[in-house]
Amino acid sequence: MSKLAEFFSYGEKVPGYDVPVINEREARAAAGILFVGAFLGLTNGVMLGTAVFSKYFVTFFALDFTMRVIQPRYAPSLLLGRFFVQNQTPEYVGAAQKRFAWLLGMILAWPMFYYLVIDFQPNPIKVLVCLICMALLFFESAFSVCVGCKIYQLIKKEAPSHCPGGVCEIRTKDPIQRFDPVQKVILALTVFAIFYGTYAYMTKLEDRTALVKKLKVMMMSEEELQKLEEAAYQKELEEFDNDDDF
Repeated sequence: MSKLAEFFSYGEKVPGYDVPVINEREARAAAGILFVGAFLGLTNGVMLGTAVFSKYFVTFFALDFTMRVIQPRYAPSLLLGRFFVQNQTPEYVGAAQKRFAWLLGMILAWPMFYYLVIDFQPNPIKVLVCLICMALLFFESAFSVCVGCKIYQLIKKEAPSHCPGGVCEIRTKDPIQRFDPVQKVILALTVFAIFYGTYAYMTKLEDRTALVKKLKVMMMSEEELQKLEEAAYQKELEEFDNDDDF
């Protein structure tokens, strides 16, 4: 095989696997590394009011995912992930579905690069896209859930093989993977507490940042919005009266 053909051969050929594969442990480690970078960029923007870190990170993110789609063997974040998990037994997954998932990441990355680096125009929609990317990275790193792989499985006529966690292969759950009634109740209460806690945090605490203020307004009822408008109007009247006194 020529050097050029070797460069463009996607995935690794491993004995015992009928398709090219990727080491899922590297991918999960890389997702965790990128999640930390995205989280730092978001917190810097919200708390410090600066997008400098985010601009550098989004640039790296876009280039990294482009390299993943072309040739993951040389993607910087995957090489970092390999460094940390090099002594662990590889967990091989199909390269085709991972490439599709990374293609979706690249499609999200380049518009974000344009609007955050080239033509800086932050708004809640772009923040939402960042949060979606962070959620996808977190699910892959923490739970080995590759959402892009699942989308690939839905649109592909022929079912993929060697998915992360073995979810493509039909099998029954072991007893330790099932929930008894008490566990189901605890799980439901935990999920409710997480969602209610997030809602309360966004709506009931004192506003500290522009993002929290915007989210708080978005979650208000019609009655609360009307009261807010009336309070703002009353404040304008008071300021106008104070100006007249001078």
